[in-house]
Amino acid sequence: MGDPAYRVETTSRLAQWRIDNLTSCTYRKSDPFKIGMWNWHLVLEKNRGMFVRLYPEMSNLSREKPPIVSLILRVVNTCGDRKAMTHSEIKDKLIKPSEDFVWAIEAPLTGKFIIDVEFLDLKTASPKDEPCSIWDDQIMQKTSNETALQSLSRMLAEHIHTDIMINAADGSIQAHRAVLAARSPVFSSMFSYNLKEKELSAVDIPDMSVEACQAFLNYLYGSIKHEEFLTNRLVLLYAADKYDISDLKEACHKSLLKDIDSKNVLQRLQHASLYGLPELKMSCMQYLVKFGKLYDIRDDFKEFMQYADRDLIAEIFNEIITTWKGF
Repeated sequence: MGDPAYRVETTSRLAQWRIDNLTSCTYRKSDPFKIGMWNWHLVLEKNRGMFVRLYPEMSNLSREKPPIVSLILRVVNTCGDRKAMTHSEIKDKLIKPSEDFVWAIEAPLTGKFIIDVEFLDLKTASPKDEPCSIWDDQIMQKTSNETALQSLSRMLAEHIHTDIMINAADGSIQAHRAVLAARSPVFSSMFSYNLKEKELSAVDIPDMSVEACQAFLNYLYGSIKHEEFLTNRLVLLYAADKYDISDLKEACHKSLLKDIDSKNVLQRLQHASLYGLPELKMSCMQYLVKFGKLYDIRDDFKEFMQYADRDLIAEIFNEIITTWKGF
């Protein structure tokens, strides 16, 4: 047990520090107390005037996600009639460990009193995320979603009650038919009717490597890593189209739009035509025609014309004619 003179009593959103005897002390710092995700300190300081300071304890959390507070701070005199001096409400103030909140108290404090901090709201702040209340249902929902995804990931990685085998071109992976059926209407049909996949408890995907199948399953289970996704975008696009997974198809589409260059533009154009991705197709044609990159890859384009779809070639030449008319 610590010294009661430095202990702060707390509930979920309220902190109270009882000062029984300040005497000639010019500085007193409370023990740390937890509100929300952070440990806090209160400081009472006498230096010409009197000041109450509040700040989060130095930690990786307070550095990476400093709190944004909304609060009311009061000093309550407990001698005789209870009288309170209340600081006006503070709204959405960012408090870093090196930038504490300071309240200058004009009237002198004598005898016993309570420093009362009511936290109306606490939000997290980080460079990547919008501030979000830790007491908001969104936090609960986010935590629930993250936990569910972690559980799904464990089910796949640790083969927990797997009941289906995915046979790729060069290996096999265990999975769960319920997860596959929930994510894809094609898989759902396979397991709902008396097809060989239902009877044999296996799905043959001979046109994908085991590495690509693993990336595909990782996406379906919500555990795919960014680099893994980038490496397998084209085969994932193929799988998304084959198994009718619209969110994966759109994710691949948006990603392929971001890094079109002279080395991949013809391949991207072919895939855009094959899988019905109009935005990617238009971006590739504009890259080639409007921005004049067609001249930089003339030899590759001649080869492309030998195997490309005739309708696609007609669209490219129509884009060339339309662009030339604009000059």
